[in-house]
Amino acid sequence: MREPARRAAPPAPVARSAQAATSQRGSVTAETAVALPALVVVLALALWAVGTVDAQLRCVDAARLAARALARGDPRAAAVAAAEQAAPPGAGISVTQSGQLVTVVVSLRVAMTGAWTGSPGLQVQGRASADAEDAEPQP
Repeated sequence: MREPARRAAPPAPVARSAQAATSQRGSVTAETAVALPALVVVLALALWAVGTVDAQLRCVDAARLAARALARGDPRAAAVAAAEQAAPPGAGISVTQSGQLVTVVVSLRVAMTGAWTGSPGLQVQGRASADAEDAEPQP
């Protein structure tokens, strides 16, 4: 009877040569040096986006505040002053009235900072309208 053939053992792992090990040295540092600036750009854009959303919400709140004050019959100067306090610094406020409808628009250009200082940025605005309340209640 014939003896079954034996499989050959797999070859033993070959150690990497010293030259191959040193050629890889510093590659992680180089990859990090390339990725880090990209991460900083993404972080800066994310922070600017959060600031832009905050400015948008503050414009909406300021417009709503002024429109309600004008609808109640408060003086225009007092309503605009209240909107200026609630709005982000540098925001423009415009008030229009058409019959009983009062509309307030608060707008602001949010520019980018840092390396993008010269960019046009984004225009955000809040608009609110309210019907003027009657001084005497209707029966």
